[in-house]
Amino acid sequence: MEHHIYAVWDFMSLLKALQRDLTCVNLPWMPKGSAEVRHFINEIVLGEESDINWEGKMQSHYEMYLDAMELVGADTSGITDFTQSIDNTSSIFEAIKRLSDESVQKFLHFTFSLIAEGKSHKIASAFTFGREDLIPGMFTGIVRNIKMEKGNKGLEAFEYYLDRHIELDGDEHGPLALKLIESLCGDSREKWQEVESTAKEALDLRIALWDSIESKL
Repeated sequence: MEHHIYAVWDFMSLLKALQRDLTCVNLPWMPKGSAEVRHFINEIVLGEESDINWEGKMQSHYEMYLDAMELVGADTSGITDFTQSIDNTSSIFEAIKRLSDESVQKFLHFTFSLIAEGKSHKIASAFTFGREDLIPGMFTGIVRNIKMEKGNKGLEAFEYYLDRHIELDGDEHGPLALKLIESLCGDSREKWQEVESTAKEALDLRIALWDSIESKL
């Protein structure tokens, strides 16, 4: 959890980059792009940034994860020190360099390099194939293997977080994310090739992150 939390945190920046690029977040407001795409992006933002937590209160998924970490006794100082340090550095990349784990560094550097490049179809590729399309199957396996301790609020909160992602990403967001890729690429062979290479790199970095976690267990 102390390593995976970085992937939970940076997911929101991918999502917000898509919201910035594919919907109107400027003033004065003007309709931008496809209404279907706007609805999809804003729906995911609503669910990720202000979902209902396991106690029935509004909370982002990142905050849910942090709470679950604290309840099970995981150390949250790494991620909180990192996020607090961002305002005191010249760039997000400078803050990333200061992290001690190389796999986390590479994972975050890839995310923010994509965002800086500004190609929506590549951001959507990492978002879809490295996150939305991947997570339900990955989290289902984790839930299946959690040995629940009755009354352990930390595990209950963590399982709730996993179940929410399985429900939202598998049933709703995953299929819609694939449609988003189609709408962004259209008939452009170059864009589809970039989507493929981005997806492969995102998955390689995800594997490297989990391999690093496994080596520490």
